[in-house]
Amino acid sequence: MKIPFSPPDIGEEEISEVADTLRSGWITTGPKTKKFEKEIAEFCGTTKAVCLNSATASLEMTLRILGIGEGDEVIVPAYTYTASASVICHVGAKPVIVDCAKGKLHLDAEALAKAITDKTKVVIPVDVGGAMCDYDSIFKVLETKKSLFKPKNKIQEGFGRIIVLADGAHSFGAEYKTQKSGGVADFTAFSFHAVKNLTTAEGGAVTWCDRDFIDNDELYKQYMLLSLHGQNKDALAKTRAGAWEYDIVAPYFKCNMTDIMASIGLVQLKRYPSMLKRRKEIIEYYNSQLDKLGIDYLKHYTKNGTSSGHLYISWLTGHDSEFRNNVISKMAEMGVATNVHYKPLPLLTAYKNLGFDIKDYPNAFELYQNEVTLPLYSTLTNEQMEYVISALSECIKA
Repeated sequence: MKIPFSPPDIGEEEISEVADTLRSGWITTGPKTKKFEKEIAEFCGTTKAVCLNSATASLEMTLRILGIGEGDEVIVPAYTYTASASVICHVGAKPVIVDCAKGKLHLDAEALAKAITDKTKVVIPVDVGGAMCDYDSIFKVLETKKSLFKPKNKIQEGFGRIIVLADGAHSFGAEYKTQKSGGVADFTAFSFHAVKNLTTAEGGAVTWCDRDFIDNDELYKQYMLLSLHGQNKDALAKTRAGAWEYDIVAPYFKCNMTDIMASIGLVQLKRYPSMLKRRKEIIEYYNSQLDKLGIDYLKHYTKNGTSSGHLYISWLTGHDSEFRNNVISKMAEMGVATNVHYKPLPLLTAYKNLGFDIKDYPNAFELYQNEVTLPLYSTLTNEQMEYVISALSECIKA
């Protein structure tokens, strides 16, 4: 049996919708992208959403919207993918990497509190695996540090504290207590990459919570300018009779979503509840079997929230990375593709070169060294998930 790690769940309805877009003659940012934005906002319980070409662009454009740049510090956890931190470098700010709590994947509130200075403008918590962070603890820390906050522009003045920009690349559809991801942090960036629960092949979105000092329509326009070269009319607006003329208000960027991508997303969003249900069924089966094997795993469903069930993260407790890597190799030989999430940032050359040392992040390293991510996707069959567990059981005993 061959079991891939995370193939997309694409059916005939998505294919038909893409074909409709191709036949329409409008394949770049247009009516379907605008419709997808509206439906994402409704799903997340927010007033607005902006669709871009990736979660990375969503994070970076938000930092730019907030006026983050040289001289600023942005806090990010060690246990994440590079995109969470690289965007900080893109805007010229300084990434400040903090450890996670012992035995916990998410950013540690105590470490966060210690890392805050008068240069800190934003914190980027990461909802690893689809399980959301403890946002109450994060906001509580930021309230206690308000006296250190030195705003540089009007939007920062409006917040009057460090701003929370959630990396929700994994958490679309998750809930923290009674609130959907996208409506908890000040801003939230989502990913619709090919391996995500809901995919547009490549793509992402950003949502934000309503604030009395934010004009949502004006903020939306700022994202549009940033994502399309600073052009004050998009291609759809320019097609109207006599409306060719445009201006470039600043030399900005190019990271818009296309209607081809959005058409996939529209169908995926319609199917999403059943896809989340299937993920939960697989997770609950894995949990029951790993309990028997004495293997620890990420808790997706707790009293504080419901995960999107994006990654099945497990730990071969008591073993090191060599043992973990052997298990991964043996499972591959048996036809089961697994993965590791993640190599902590200070283990990567890019962040070593910035002066970060994994010795300063013992909790992140401890989580990484024996972590194995099992296949988890909505098209995984019962027979396949049973084979995954059978292979894992055999490989850890070999």
